[in-house]
Amino acid sequence: MDEVSVTVTSLPNARTRLLQAALRLIRESGYSATSVDALCAAAGVTKGAFFHHFPSKEALGVAAAKHWAEMTGALFAAAPYHRHADPLARVLGYIDFRAELLGGRTEEFTCLVGTMVQESYASSPAIRDACAQSIFGHAETLEADIGAAMAQHGVTGFTAASLARHTQAVLQGAFILAKARDDVAVAAESVAHLRRYITLLFTPTPPLTGGLHG
Repeated sequence: MDEVSVTVTSLPNARTRLLQAALRLIRESGYSATSVDALCAAAGVTKGAFFHHFPSKEALGVAAAKHWAEMTGALFAAAPYHRHADPLARVLGYIDFRAELLGGRTEEFTCLVGTMVQESYASSPAIRDACAQSIFGHAETLEADIGAAMAQHGVTGFTAASLARHTQAVLQGAFILAKARDDVAVAAESVAHLRRYITLLFTPTPPLTGGLHG
């Protein structure tokens, strides 16, 4: 009875360790290069424990994408940019917060789901869909602030949803460039350009004065 109790109690910890190992190893080496053996070794669990929680490596990938979304969702929900009263300040504060997260080794600031979807979008629809839910779901959290800023500043010509998705396109692209150069400065440069772009979108264009002179 005691042995069974210990085993059942330890199962959630083993699952969590596997998910944490997946977040680290996949960001370091990619999904394809991360083997079940490597995941088990990093998590300190047996293969039996792995297959108890995940019927396949693909199932682990799907679960890792969902785990990533939960972890990052909590991080951004508690971020300080939400405290700004002005919606545009919240949008720019979000970008500033993303800039603050850049640092350390490349695998420490790049995106798990962005990494996985590049490898698996054609070979694993399940992983692709889980990654899409994470990326687009995060973009949706920006829509209310962008929409409020657009209304407040009289900005038209695009939707809040499209600009929210564009922020993620720039960020994911910045991560790819940082990987290509192995240099965080390249990503920081892209995020700074994104901030300038959004600032310009919400900067009123002064009316033309005077007539045309021939």
